[in-house]
Amino acid sequence: MLAKCVQYQGTVMSGSRKHEISGVETVEPRRRQMLQGGVSATLGLSAAGVWERRVARGQSPAPRRPIRSVIYLFLTGGPSQHDTFDMKPEGPSEYKGEFQPIQTATPGIQICEHLPMLAARSRQWALVRSLTHSESGHGRGTYVMLTGTSAIPTSYRENRPQPVDLPSITAVAGNRTRRRSLLPTSVVLPEKLYHSNSGVYSGQFAGLLGNHNEPWLIECTDKPHAYHDYSGAFPNYLFNLHDGVASDKDDWTFVVPHLTLQPGMVQRRFQGRLSLLEQIDQQRRAFEQAANPAQYGRLRQGVAALMSDSQVRRAFDVRNAPAKTLERYGDNSFGWSLLMARRLVEAGVNMVQVNMGNFGSWDLHGNNFPLLKNFLFPPTDRAVSALLDDLEESGLLEDTLVVMSGEFGRTPRIYNVAPKIYKLPGRDHWAPCQTVFYAGGGVLGGQVIGASDRNGAYPTADPQTPENFAATIYHALGIPRDATWQDASGRPYHVYQGSPIRGLTG
Repeated sequence: MLAKCVQYQGTVMSGSRKHEISGVETVEPRRRQMLQGGVSATLGLSAAGVWERRVARGQSPAPRRPIRSVIYLFLTGGPSQHDTFDMKPEGPSEYKGEFQPIQTATPGIQICEHLPMLAARSRQWALVRSLTHSESGHGRGTYVMLTGTSAIPTSYRENRPQPVDLPSITAVAGNRTRRRSLLPTSVVLPEKLYHSNSGVYSGQFAGLLGNHNEPWLIECTDKPHAYHDYSGAFPNYLFNLHDGVASDKDDWTFVVPHLTLQPGMVQRRFQGRLSLLEQIDQQRRAFEQAANPAQYGRLRQGVAALMSDSQVRRAFDVRNAPAKTLERYGDNSFGWSLLMARRLVEAGVNMVQVNMGNFGSWDLHGNNFPLLKNFLFPPTDRAVSALLDDLEESGLLEDTLVVMSGEFGRTPRIYNVAPKIYKLPGRDHWAPCQTVFYAGGGVLGGQVIGASDRNGAYPTADPQTPENFAATIYHALGIPRDATWQDASGRPYHVYQGSPIRGLTG
């Protein structure tokens, strides 16, 4: 018997929020209904999936509870505060750079002229211009910003992730928040953080929390870490880091998970279809080793249920999004990644970390200004602006914190760090000061917290640490101030190592 499809469209209210929904629901043959019914009874459908199905059947949807989520945009390589959100137009010529500031929609707040879309949305966001730490190397800087700790333990090993590493903020968030759907509580995409010279960064995994608490890594690049000299938001904004020009590579694609459940599929065919574990998790063997047979059986059932959930399938189908959506976000890896993050939050994920850039896209020791202007600012400005608009229009911005940072800032002085490699000058690593971008999640937009000196080198007001940075995320997720997490031996650790940034939220 073939499955029937029923089309539905309408508007529903949740509190004061209006939601437009449409789609096609499959009315399945009895055999398949029984199969998936058993899976759903075991694990439960996603909250969003149940809600959509109730509406499709003409039933009144159960009221939705406020969702507390975080989307963390990590600009790997370290963007310059001077050339983005803390410009110093009155500074010395060797400091201020080539770009001019423009007025935002908030009087008195200026940002770079090449971020016009974000400038127009300044009432949605706030800046913290005074985050500081002492680690100016990529590996150590990434460690402190992803774990939320300024003091790196003696056990740390550069580019050698270990089980004794401190867990990432994303891993802790996943461990300490309640699961709201079949999806994991925390996700990282579109690829792990990797340095082309030295390997995988430490601090981005679960570490002491144990591998069963790893954030769900969704690798979306078909050639992860394949090229040394190429970076950016492929395909439209892929550039040659050393030459400072558009890349001559055109074979780098964004691969999304395939979640199709074929009509008429029966139990004996599930084995082959469960290759989803290899496609989007990349951690099947770790799960297999960590779980007993019963646990792994439930995991396999969960994958089957994921495949049958329309909200989940939609979250991953970003390459086939409507043309207007792709134009809005940008038809490139930055846009696809942020669209996926937004849909994952809607589908029930509590925290999504998006690594924007590969091989240190923002690590501009040379060719700084043309690479920012032509290849990094356009997709970032468009994608982040689209994310904020999308979250606001859907009613999710109020309860979704968007955070954007790098591992550190850049030096005030502009010079050619490696003239034999780069044609034009850039800025070196600089840990003492960087600007962090916040929006949504109760953030009071149109404000600046903290300040740097006239050269953008050191905080002069309201300095903030990685501990404050992490605490702000945990607070946005509703994690209690006295919360703890435990390592494999049962030893407790305080989640909060600092206080949330004062004045950022209402």
